[in-house]
Amino acid sequence: MAATSACGSATATSDAPLEQSPAGLEQIPLTIKTASGEHRFTVEVAQTPEQQAQGLMFRQSLAANQGMIFPRDPPGDASFWMKNTLIPLDLLFIRPDGSIVRIAENAVPMSLDPIPSLEPVGAVLEINGGRSAELGIKPGDKVTWRH
Repeated sequence: MAATSACGSATATSDAPLEQSPAGLEQIPLTIKTASGEHRFTVEVAQTPEQQAQGLMFRQSLAANQGMIFPRDPPGDASFWMKNTLIPLDLLFIRPDGSIVRIAENAVPMSLDPIPSLEPVGAVLEINGGRSAELGIKPGDKVTWRH
């Protein structure tokens, strides 16, 4: 059974605790290793069902190297939508081993169309729309973060 989450949304290099985000969420460093190098983000962690349902709804902007991660424990199928999400986002569906299975690029703001993972995932990462292409992030690339 797939859970539907709202779109929620990555630059730090140490494991030192970061301040909470303006939304009150924990922030952690996250790295994506690609053929072109490592790309570092600071991401908010949407841990609870309520935080995951809220995601990045109503946000008017997102910094270039920020995002939001939605951990799934246990891993499972995921489906997102862009309800009340005002900015385009790239959704990176991440396998339990950290590899990217799928990237849904430039998800349309305010759309109610489901965006499925297509296989069980351990997390979903949201970053600015178009950022994946800009950085050369592709399926198979490896994502690491503290969880």
